[in-house]
Amino acid sequence: MIISMYRLCQISFLALQLFVLTTSYAGTTEQYGPKSFSQKPYTAIVVAYEPEMRGLLEAIDADPQAQILNEYNFKGIKFRTGVYRKIPILVFATGMSIANAALSTQMALDYFPVHKLVYMGIAGAVNPKWQPGDVIVPERWYYHDESVYSNPQQGRPNEYVLPDYYSKFLEEQARRRANDPHTPKYSPFHFIHPDEVLIIKEGMDRPEDQAYFSVTPSLLDAARAAIETMPAQMIFGKRKAQLSVGGNGVTGSVFVDNREYRKWTREVFDAEVTEMESAAVGQVCTINAVDWIIIRSISDLAGGQEGVNVEHIFDVEASRSGAALLFALLDQL
Repeated sequence: MIISMYRLCQISFLALQLFVLTTSYAGTTEQYGPKSFSQKPYTAIVVAYEPEMRGLLEAIDADPQAQILNEYNFKGIKFRTGVYRKIPILVFATGMSIANAALSTQMALDYFPVHKLVYMGIAGAVNPKWQPGDVIVPERWYYHDESVYSNPQQGRPNEYVLPDYYSKFLEEQARRRANDPHTPKYSPFHFIHPDEVLIIKEGMDRPEDQAYFSVTPSLLDAARAAIETMPAQMIFGKRKAQLSVGGNGVTGSVFVDNREYRKWTREVFDAEVTEMESAAVGQVCTINAVDWIIIRSISDLAGGQEGVNVEHIFDVEASRSGAALLFALLDQL
Protein backbone atom coordinates (compact mmCIF):
# COMPACT_ATOMS: atom_id res chain seq x y z
CA MET A 1 0.00 0.00 0.00
CA ILE A 2 2.89 2.36 0.80
CA ILE A 3 4.46 1.59 -2.59
CA SER A 4 1.16 2.26 -4.35
CA MET A 5 0.80 5.67 -2.68
CA TYR A 6 4.41 6.49 -3.58
CA ARG A 7 3.76 5.56 -7.21
CA LEU A 8 0.56 7.61 -7.17
CA CYS A 9 2.49 10.64 -5.92
CA GLN A 10 5.07 10.11 -8.65
CA ILE A 11 2.39 9.94 -11.31
CA SER A 12 0.66 13.06 -9.95
CA PHE A 13 3.95 14.98 -9.89
CA LEU A 14 4.77 13.94 -13.47
CA ALA A 15 1.29 14.93 -14.60
CA LEU A 16 1.74 18.35 -12.97
CA GLN A 17 5.12 18.79 -14.70
CA LEU A 18 3.60 17.84 -18.04
CA PHE A 19 0.76 20.33 -17.53
CA VAL A 20 3.21 23.15 -16.70
CA LEU A 21 5.43 22.34 -19.68
CA THR A 22 2.47 22.05 -22.04
CA THR A 23 0.86 25.31 -20.99
CA SER A 24 4.21 27.10 -21.00
CA TYR A 25 4.99 25.83 -24.50
CA ALA A 26 1.52 26.74 -25.73
CA GLY A 27 2.03 30.30 -24.49
CA THR A 28 5.35 30.48 -26.30
CA THR A 29 3.90 29.37 -29.62
CA GLU A 30 1.19 32.02 -29.35
CA GLN A 31 3.85 34.72 -29.04
CA TYR A 32 6.50 33.58 -31.48
CA GLY A 33 6.49 32.55 -35.17
CA PRO A 34 6.45 31.16 -37.67
CA LYS A 35 2.80 31.99 -38.30
CA SER A 36 0.45 33.61 -40.79
CA PHE A 37 -0.42 37.29 -40.55
CA SER A 38 -3.47 39.40 -41.31
CA GLN A 39 -2.12 42.86 -40.47
CA LYS A 40 -0.60 45.32 -42.95
CA PRO A 41 2.91 44.13 -43.93
CA TYR A 42 6.14 45.87 -42.95
CA THR A 43 9.02 47.15 -44.98
CA ALA A 44 12.08 45.96 -43.05
CA ILE A 45 14.91 48.49 -42.70
CA VAL A 46 18.01 46.54 -41.77
CA VAL A 47 21.65 47.24 -40.91
CA ALA A 48 24.50 45.02 -39.77
CA TYR A 49 25.65 46.43 -36.45
CA GLU A 50 25.13 49.01 -33.72
CA PRO A 51 27.02 52.05 -35.11
CA GLU A 52 24.89 51.86 -38.29
CA MET A 53 21.76 51.43 -36.17
CA ARG A 54 22.50 54.59 -34.17
CA GLY A 55 22.66 56.67 -37.35
CA LEU A 56 19.45 55.10 -38.64
CA LEU A 57 17.51 55.78 -35.44
CA GLU A 58 18.80 59.36 -35.29
CA ALA A 59 17.51 59.95 -38.83
CA ILE A 60 14.10 58.50 -37.95
CA ASP A 61 13.95 60.59 -34.76
CA ALA A 62 14.78 63.76 -36.72
CA ASP A 63 12.00 63.19 -39.28
CA PRO A 64 8.57 64.49 -38.12
CA GLN A 65 6.88 61.93 -40.40
CA ALA A 66 8.74 58.95 -38.93
CA GLN A 67 8.43 57.29 -35.54
CA ILE A 68 9.42 54.15 -33.66
CA LEU A 69 6.33 52.91 -31.81
CA ASN A 70 7.26 49.56 -30.25
CA GLU A 71 10.29 47.47 -29.31
CA TYR A 72 10.48 43.67 -29.03
CA ASN A 73 13.35 41.49 -27.88
CA PHE A 74 13.27 37.96 -29.29
CA LYS A 75 16.13 35.65 -28.30
CA GLY A 76 18.44 38.60 -27.72
CA ILE A 77 17.69 40.45 -30.97
CA LYS A 78 15.90 43.80 -30.73
CA PHE A 79 13.18 44.49 -33.29
CA ARG A 80 11.56 47.92 -33.53
CA THR A 81 8.29 48.67 -35.32
CA GLY A 82 7.03 52.05 -36.39
CA VAL A 83 6.13 54.17 -39.37
CA TYR A 84 8.04 56.10 -42.02
CA ARG A 85 5.80 58.49 -43.97
CA LYS A 86 2.79 56.17 -43.67
CA ILE A 87 4.86 53.06 -44.47
CA PRO A 88 4.85 50.48 -41.63
CA ILE A 89 8.51 49.71 -40.88
CA LEU A 90 10.41 47.03 -38.99
CA VAL A 91 13.92 48.05 -37.93
CA PHE A 92 16.63 45.66 -36.74
CA ALA A 93 20.35 44.88 -36.92
CA THR A 94 21.37 41.45 -38.18
CA GLY A 95 24.72 41.33 -36.43
CA MET A 96 27.91 40.84 -38.39
CA SER A 97 28.71 37.94 -40.73
CA ILE A 98 26.79 35.24 -42.57
CA ALA A 99 25.36 33.11 -39.76
CA ASN A 100 24.05 36.09 -37.79
CA ALA A 101 22.58 37.69 -40.92
CA ALA A 102 20.73 34.53 -41.96
CA LEU A 103 19.48 33.77 -38.44
CA SER A 104 18.15 37.23 -37.64
CA THR A 105 16.60 37.76 -41.07
CA GLN A 106 14.72 34.47 -40.88
CA MET A 107 13.56 35.37 -37.36
CA ALA A 108 12.24 38.70 -38.64
CA LEU A 109 10.29 36.99 -41.42
CA ASP A 110 8.87 34.43 -38.98
CA TYR A 111 7.85 36.91 -36.29
CA PHE A 112 6.60 39.81 -38.43
CA PRO A 113 4.67 40.22 -41.71
CA VAL A 114 7.51 41.53 -43.90
CA HIS A 115 6.97 41.97 -47.65
CA LYS A 116 10.01 44.12 -48.51
CA LEU A 117 13.50 44.33 -47.03
CA VAL A 118 15.97 47.18 -47.54
CA TYR A 119 19.45 46.54 -46.13
CA MET A 120 22.14 49.19 -45.70
CA GLY A 121 25.73 48.76 -44.57
CA ILE A 122 29.38 49.39 -45.33
CA ALA A 123 31.61 47.37 -47.67
CA GLY A 124 35.07 47.15 -49.16
CA ALA A 125 35.61 48.27 -52.76
CA VAL A 126 36.71 45.53 -55.17
CA ASN A 127 36.35 47.55 -58.35
CA PRO A 128 39.28 50.02 -58.26
CA LYS A 129 37.10 52.86 -59.51
CA TRP A 130 35.21 53.09 -56.20
CA GLN A 131 36.47 55.20 -53.31
CA PRO A 132 35.41 55.50 -49.63
CA GLY A 133 32.02 57.19 -49.38
CA ASP A 134 30.71 55.95 -52.75
CA VAL A 135 27.45 53.97 -52.59
CA ILE A 136 26.84 50.83 -54.65
CA VAL A 137 23.58 48.88 -55.09
CA PRO A 138 24.50 45.55 -56.75
CA GLU A 139 22.01 43.54 -58.81
CA ARG A 140 23.38 40.14 -57.76
CA TRP A 141 25.09 38.71 -54.68
CA TYR A 142 27.53 35.76 -54.58
CA TYR A 143 29.30 33.85 -51.80
CA HIS A 144 33.04 34.14 -52.45
CA ASP A 145 34.13 31.71 -49.73
CA GLU A 146 31.78 28.77 -50.41
CA SER A 147 34.67 26.59 -51.45
CA VAL A 148 36.77 23.42 -51.55
CA TYR A 149 40.22 23.40 -49.88
CA SER A 150 42.35 20.83 -51.67
CA ASN A 151 45.84 19.30 -51.57
CA PRO A 152 48.44 20.02 -54.26
CA GLN A 153 49.38 17.37 -56.83
CA GLN A 154 52.81 16.00 -55.95
CA GLY A 155 55.45 17.22 -58.36
CA ARG A 156 52.94 19.30 -60.37
CA PRO A 157 53.00 22.96 -59.28
CA ASN A 158 49.69 24.85 -59.31
CA GLU A 159 47.66 21.66 -59.78
CA TYR A 160 45.42 20.19 -57.09
CA VAL A 161 43.74 16.92 -56.13
CA LEU A 162 40.02 17.68 -56.52
CA PRO A 163 37.04 15.66 -55.23
CA ASP A 164 35.10 13.88 -57.98
CA TYR A 165 31.97 15.94 -57.44
CA TYR A 166 33.92 19.18 -57.85
CA SER A 167 35.65 17.99 -61.03
CA LYS A 168 32.20 17.25 -62.49
CA PHE A 169 31.01 20.66 -61.29
CA LEU A 170 33.85 22.35 -63.22
CA GLU A 171 33.02 20.37 -66.36
CA GLU A 172 29.54 21.91 -66.37
CA GLN A 173 30.69 25.52 -66.20
CA ALA A 174 31.20 26.23 -69.91
CA ARG A 175 27.62 25.14 -70.64
CA ARG A 176 26.29 27.15 -67.69
CA ARG A 177 28.13 30.31 -68.72
CA ALA A 178 26.75 29.94 -72.25
CA ASN A 179 23.23 29.98 -70.77
CA ASP A 180 23.89 32.60 -68.08
CA PRO A 181 26.61 35.23 -68.55
CA HIS A 182 26.50 36.01 -64.81
CA THR A 183 27.89 32.56 -63.93
CA PRO A 184 31.29 33.10 -62.26
CA LYS A 185 34.52 32.43 -64.15
CA TYR A 186 35.64 29.81 -61.66
CA SER A 187 39.36 29.51 -60.98
CA PRO A 188 41.24 28.70 -57.75
CA PHE A 189 42.89 31.07 -55.33
CA HIS A 190 45.89 28.89 -54.52
CA PHE A 191 44.38 25.81 -52.79
CA ILE A 192 40.93 27.42 -52.44
CA HIS A 193 38.46 26.38 -55.18
CA PRO A 194 35.17 28.35 -55.31
CA ASP A 195 31.94 26.39 -55.12
CA GLU A 196 28.23 27.21 -54.90
CA VAL A 197 25.71 27.03 -52.09
CA LEU A 198 23.00 24.37 -52.25
CA ILE A 199 19.52 25.72 -51.59
CA ILE A 200 16.08 24.19 -51.22
CA LYS A 201 12.82 26.08 -51.46
CA GLU A 202 9.17 25.47 -52.16
CA GLY A 203 8.68 23.88 -55.57
CA MET A 204 12.07 22.12 -55.61
CA ASP A 205 12.27 18.33 -55.42
CA ARG A 206 15.85 18.41 -54.15
CA PRO A 207 18.59 20.94 -53.28
CA GLU A 208 20.16 22.76 -56.22
CA ASP A 209 23.36 24.75 -56.71
CA GLN A 210 22.83 28.49 -56.67
CA ALA A 211 25.59 30.69 -58.09
CA TYR A 212 24.02 33.97 -56.94
CA PHE A 213 20.89 35.67 -55.63
CA SER A 214 19.20 38.40 -57.70
CA VAL A 215 17.84 41.59 -56.14
CA THR A 216 14.18 42.44 -56.80
CA PRO A 217 14.07 44.40 -60.11
CA SER A 218 11.37 46.86 -58.98
CA LEU A 219 13.50 47.86 -55.99
CA LEU A 220 16.52 48.39 -58.25
CA ASP A 221 14.32 50.71 -60.33
CA ALA A 222 13.31 52.53 -57.14
CA ALA A 223 16.99 52.95 -56.22
CA ARG A 224 17.76 54.44 -59.65
CA ALA A 225 14.85 56.84 -59.31
CA ALA A 226 15.97 57.76 -55.79
CA ILE A 227 19.48 58.67 -56.98
CA GLU A 228 17.97 61.09 -59.51
CA THR A 229 16.22 62.98 -56.70
CA MET A 230 19.13 63.15 -54.24
CA PRO A 231 21.38 66.12 -53.57
CA ALA A 232 25.12 65.57 -53.91
CA GLN A 233 26.61 63.53 -51.07
CA MET A 234 29.88 65.19 -50.07
CA ILE A 235 32.45 63.04 -48.25
CA PHE A 236 33.98 65.05 -45.41
CA GLY A 237 32.84 68.11 -47.38
CA LYS A 238 35.52 67.55 -50.03
CA ARG A 239 34.59 64.90 -52.60
CA LYS A 240 31.25 64.14 -54.27
CA ALA A 241 30.29 60.51 -53.69
CA GLN A 242 29.46 58.35 -56.67
CA LEU A 243 26.09 56.55 -56.41
CA SER A 244 25.65 53.50 -58.64
CA VAL A 245 23.08 50.74 -59.25
CA GLY A 246 24.18 47.50 -60.92
CA GLY A 247 26.89 44.86 -61.03
CA ASN A 248 27.79 42.17 -58.53
CA GLY A 249 28.60 42.01 -54.83
CA VAL A 250 30.34 39.20 -52.95
CA THR A 251 29.80 37.98 -49.40
CA GLY A 252 31.93 35.85 -47.10
CA SER A 253 32.79 35.32 -43.44
CA VAL A 254 36.00 37.22 -44.16
CA PHE A 255 37.12 40.82 -43.65
CA VAL A 256 38.95 41.13 -46.97
CA ASP A 257 42.12 43.20 -46.66
CA ASN A 258 44.39 41.52 -49.20
CA ARG A 259 45.29 42.94 -52.61
CA GLU A 260 45.72 39.55 -54.28
CA TYR A 261 42.42 38.15 -52.98
CA ARG A 262 40.63 41.38 -53.94
CA LYS A 263 41.91 41.01 -57.50
CA TRP A 264 40.78 37.37 -57.57
CA THR A 265 37.20 38.23 -56.53
CA ARG A 266 37.10 40.83 -59.29
CA GLU A 267 38.29 38.30 -61.90
CA VAL A 268 36.06 35.39 -60.82
CA PHE A 269 32.85 37.17 -59.74
CA ASP A 270 33.24 40.53 -61.54
CA ALA A 271 32.62 42.00 -58.09
CA GLU A 272 32.10 45.66 -57.28
CA VAL A 273 32.17 45.29 -53.48
CA THR A 274 32.83 42.71 -50.77
CA GLU A 275 31.27 42.39 -47.32
CA MET A 276 29.95 39.82 -44.82
CA GLU A 277 26.12 39.61 -44.82
CA SER A 278 24.32 40.42 -48.08
CA ALA A 279 24.24 37.05 -49.90
CA ALA A 280 22.87 35.42 -46.73
CA VAL A 281 20.13 38.04 -46.45
CA GLY A 282 19.38 37.61 -50.15
CA GLN A 283 19.24 33.83 -49.79
CA VAL A 284 16.73 34.01 -46.93
CA CYS A 285 14.56 36.55 -48.76
CA THR A 286 14.67 34.52 -51.98
CA ILE A 287 13.59 31.32 -50.24
CA ASN A 288 10.79 33.18 -48.42
CA ALA A 289 9.65 35.08 -51.56
CA VAL A 290 10.26 38.49 -49.95
CA ASP A 291 11.35 41.47 -52.10
CA TRP A 292 14.83 42.70 -51.16
CA ILE A 293 17.62 45.12 -51.98
CA ILE A 294 21.07 45.82 -50.51
CA ILE A 295 22.74 49.25 -50.31
CA ARG A 296 26.49 49.21 -49.64
CA SER A 297 28.57 52.32 -48.97
CA ILE A 298 32.33 52.04 -49.39
CA SER A 299 34.33 52.28 -46.16
CA ASP A 300 37.66 50.87 -47.41
CA LEU A 301 39.51 49.39 -50.39
CA ALA A 302 39.57 45.71 -49.27
CA GLY A 303 43.36 45.58 -49.40
CA GLY A 304 43.79 47.77 -52.45
CA GLN A 305 45.33 50.55 -50.35
CA GLU A 306 48.92 51.11 -49.37
CA GLY A 307 49.43 50.62 -45.65
CA VAL A 308 46.73 50.32 -42.98
CA ASN A 309 43.07 49.77 -43.91
CA VAL A 310 41.03 53.01 -43.70
CA GLU A 311 37.70 51.47 -42.62
CA HIS A 312 37.96 53.05 -39.16
CA ILE A 313 38.28 56.51 -40.76
CA PHE A 314 35.41 56.29 -43.23
CA ASP A 315 32.86 53.93 -41.64
CA VAL A 316 30.65 56.64 -40.10
CA GLU A 317 30.88 58.96 -43.13
CA ALA A 318 30.19 56.08 -45.51
CA SER A 319 27.19 55.00 -43.43
CA ARG A 320 25.80 58.53 -43.66
CA SER A 321 25.84 58.53 -47.48
CA GLY A 322 24.36 55.01 -47.53
CA ALA A 323 21.54 56.05 -45.18
CA ALA A 324 20.76 59.04 -47.39
CA LEU A 325 20.14 56.67 -50.32
CA LEU A 326 18.14 54.29 -48.11
CA PHE A 327 15.64 56.98 -47.12
CA ALA A 328 15.49 58.37 -50.67
CA LEU A 329 14.65 54.84 -51.83
CA LEU A 330 11.90 54.51 -49.21
CA ASP A 331 10.40 57.74 -50.55
CA GLN A 332 9.99 55.96 -53.91
CA LEU A 333 7.97 53.06 -52.48
